[in-house]
Amino acid sequence: MFSDFIGWIFAVLVVDPLQAQIVEQAERAKLPVEIVRQSQACLTSQGPQLIERAAGDYGWAAATVVNLAIGRTSPAELLDNQDPQCAAFLRVLGDAGENA
Repeated sequence: MFSDFIGWIFAVLVVDPLQAQIVEQAERAKLPVEIVRQSQACLTSQGPQLIERAAGDYGWAAATVVNLAIGRTSPAELLDNQDPQCAAFLRVLGDAGENA
């Protein structure tokens, strides 16, 4: 029961804003539609994994929320670059950040 609550809080504080930031960065970088679709697929696969981890590891969840809030961790760092859905998107996002 408590772990469900932690998972929900983590989704509200981390996963939902992560999705919004990815969409914003994709639009700002004027990424192709295919990359935007990959970013959505990435979040579809990674979001539940992040929530499950938060529900099972309260310390990690709290540290992640704090580090995101103070800017120490970027939301993209939470995504698994080994996930085929995320790898291309993260690569393009990294290239866009370097060219900005």
